Amino acid sequence: MIVDLEETTVSKVGKALNRLRKEGGVTAVGRVLTLLVQVRSESFEDAIDAANRASREHPCRVVVLVACDPKGEARLDAQIRVGGDAGASEVIVLHAHGPLSAKPESLVSGLLLPDAPIVVWWPDGVAQAPEERALGRMATRRITDSFAASKPKDALLSIAEHYEPGDTDLAWTRLTLWRGQLAATFDQIDPSTITQVTVEGAPDSPSTTLLAAWLSPKLRARVTVAAAPNRIPEGIRRIRISRPEGDIELVRSGDGVVELYQPHQRVQRISLPERPLHECLSEELRRLDPDVVFGEVVRSPVIRSTLRSVRPSER
Repeated sequence: MIVDLEETTVSKVGKALNRLRKEGGVTAVGRVLTLLVQVRSESFEDAIDAANRASREHPCRVVVLVACDPKGEARLDAQIRVGGDAGASEVIVLHAHGPLSAKPESLVSGLLLPDAPIVVWWPDGVAQAPEERALGRMATRRITDSFAASKPKDALLSIAEHYEPGDTDLAWTRLTLWRGQLAATFDQIDPSTITQVTVEGAPDSPSTTLLAAWLSPKLRARVTVAAAPNRIPEGIRRIRISRPEGDIELVRSGDGVVELYQPHQRVQRISLPERPLHECLSEELRRLDPDVVFGEVVRSPVIRSTLRSVRPSER
């Protein structure tokens, strides 16, 4: 069910949601958090779709603030989505025009679930200093996506410079399967025999840089980033582990498959698919405490040095 409310107020939106709950059986019981989404107008439907899918694991109230013209006349248009149009959540979409768009905290404060954690998500990239923004100050977790920014390398540097516990980035979340596979690979060899690790990916890929920064303190060997010739999904194309006994390589071959090459062994084909947006969002909503590992990685000196010295691929 979708209910449109034009030229309305936050109070009227709240009353309309209560009326739907009483008349149609919509309930907030079981909602575990409030998810605030601040998004551009051209991409808000994609964000809602991802939030709805994630809500099947994390029932929540989703409040979407759609960026509108800040110079226009003050007006609030809203939409409430419940039932089949909202997954396991209830979705409130707010189009704030004019001066109203400058005060998002005043728009959402009356729509938050009582005594429930608040998570803020910026799907379009990186909010400058998320913890210092109006919505960021209200939240337990703050989710950005440097890969979606117009300049991903600059976005990752901004995250590193302004990081506060509770911040996370979906470029890091996309590495979960890669990190698991690398951990399994390292379990089969003696790490002391590794002389160098090369992570190859798109030159503007924040995931590639984060993976190198994650590996660096775990190994005594040098970890470098090589720029792949073409931009590819998720940024990572190849990981080469150099050893005297022979190199080990994980190479993305397409169709969500990575090929593992090891000396004197047959090639192994491993399923490592591109993770859809809702899956990454759902993973981040599983934890409301700070991601300590991400904090250590994003503040690592490797981040700055790598982003400033990505070299062309040797292949």
